[in-house]
Amino acid sequence: MGQRILVAGATGVIGRRLMPLLTRAGHDVIGITRSELKTRERGAEMVAADVFDAAALTRIMASIRPDIVVHQLTDLSGLADPATAADAIRRNARIRTEGTRNLVAAALAADVRHMVAQSIAWAYAPGPLPHAEDDALDIEAGEPRSITVHGVAALEAAVLNSRPMKGTILRYGQLYGPGTGRDRPTGSAPLHVDAAAYAALLAAEPGETGIFNIAEPNPEVLTEKATSRLGWRDDCACRPDDRCAAPACDRPSHHREGSQ
Repeated sequence: MGQRILVAGATGVIGRRLMPLLTRAGHDVIGITRSELKTRERGAEMVAADVFDAAALTRIMASIRPDIVVHQLTDLSGLADPATAADAIRRNARIRTEGTRNLVAAALAADVRHMVAQSIAWAYAPGPLPHAEDDALDIEAGEPRSITVHGVAALEAAVLNSRPMKGTILRYGQLYGPGTGRDRPTGSAPLHVDAAAYAALLAAEPGETGIFNIAEPNPEVLTEKATSRLGWRDDCACRPDDRCAAPACDRPSHHREGSQ
């Protein structure tokens, strides 16, 4: 049976790929975005909202009353430019701290049952590799890394400690693919954007809770937990223009472009 799902960050890199997957899987999907100019996206219902306006966000959440919230909010514009990278890091950390806090509070007030949130798989503290999900985050890092890691820690704590709402954290690897600015795998734990969106689809549907590393096979992080509990595979992902609505990966159309 389909759920009513709110995607926060619906016009972001992952949100754009995720919205049609959720819709084709039979869910009633609403997206929120910061810009009034982006209130239509692939035919889906969209609502303009500022996550830093806690009162307005609470009113919007109460009017939508979703069963599940998928948190894909980021603010990374300017990150690739050395002149603006520091500001982008601070803005993204604010989204993770203050934005997540407001989103969780609004969800709790609207009796949302489950929140799935985007995190990152490269915030672990130095230690033996590969990292499992229960390894410590690099809280003692110096700046500017500490800004990112503290933002990640705040986001994860807010989502996981928000009972009675269930919380799921997807620690994504370094994204590549459409909209990311990278056509090929990059970084120590790469991840295709369609596989990232597919993980969010899987995490929302069965209601699995906890933290999951989501990345292609690599020496840095373990992904067996996502494979065994979510049924996720890095080479298994519906593209937005596919006709499939799986979570099951048993047809060629479930494999992202270029995979075998």
